[in-house]
Amino acid sequence: MTTETLTSSDYIRHHLTNLTYGKLPDGSWGFAHGAEEAKAMGFTSINVDTMFWSLLLGAGFLYFFYRIGKTATAGVPSGAQNFVEMIIDFINTSVRGSFSGKNDMIAPLALTIFIWIFLMNLMDLFPVDLIPWLVGLGANALWGVDPHQVYWKVVPSTDPNTTFGMAIGVFALVIYYSIKMKGIGGFVGELTLQPFGKWGLPFNLFLEGVNLISKPVSLSLRLFGNMYAGEMIFILIAIMYSAGPVAGVSAGFLQLAWAIFHILVITLQAFIFMTLTIVYLDMAHQEHH
Repeated sequence: MTTETLTSSDYIRHHLTNLTYGKLPDGSWGFAHGAEEAKAMGFTSINVDTMFWSLLLGAGFLYFFYRIGKTATAGVPSGAQNFVEMIIDFINTSVRGSFSGKNDMIAPLALTIFIWIFLMNLMDLFPVDLIPWLVGLGANALWGVDPHQVYWKVVPSTDPNTTFGMAIGVFALVIYYSIKMKGIGGFVGELTLQPFGKWGLPFNLFLEGVNLISKPVSLSLRLFGNMYAGEMIFILIAIMYSAGPVAGVSAGFLQLAWAIFHILVITLQAFIFMTLTIVYLDMAHQEHH
């Protein structure tokens, strides 16, 4: 897709719109033709591009680690095996430093969260026009669809549905282990008796309730906000290429500089999400008396 037939606002809006499938206003099912139509679909809709990339990257991660595990050797390891072992050692060190309980699920969960989020974030380093342009060409060749009407976001973590979905999954585990380790009475007691004792029950419930609900909200919004802002900067830089040769050269340097810096951002966001998950689950395993 080019910016020659679009205004800057149209270009930005196009790149920030998901390919959404759901129930159309006329009662039929199909793809939305813009953000407004996608919004009108409501809860019955699904962001196809988000699901495609998140599942593809997750499957790729599982397959790669499975293949390395099957071919692992006690002798001289390959470069891939060294890489996987380095990541696993890093995850184990993080878990030992933040989780004081005993639960064999925590380390695999932390590994999955870190690698999966990192891979989704890594898609942000692809040129913003490349994959949507290829998808648009394919849609035009197969179905005669105008490429400008084909929406395709390639960074799943810029979709709040992805970040909130993962955060809600972590939240469900926090609730599950809080009840499993402390019992219903212990869990309710934490919500109602801390920090002011039984005489401050309404205030305790309010404070602890806000603290509990803030965990999935902060997890999801932190990741979404940082990745959405990073993607927006790449889109704004891409617009500069249409402003003449001087702006185009400047855009090239800016794009390179932001991409190098963004490598730190995408790694840090995956690490923060993983670390907070470990910390929240550690708190769920602790009993207060």
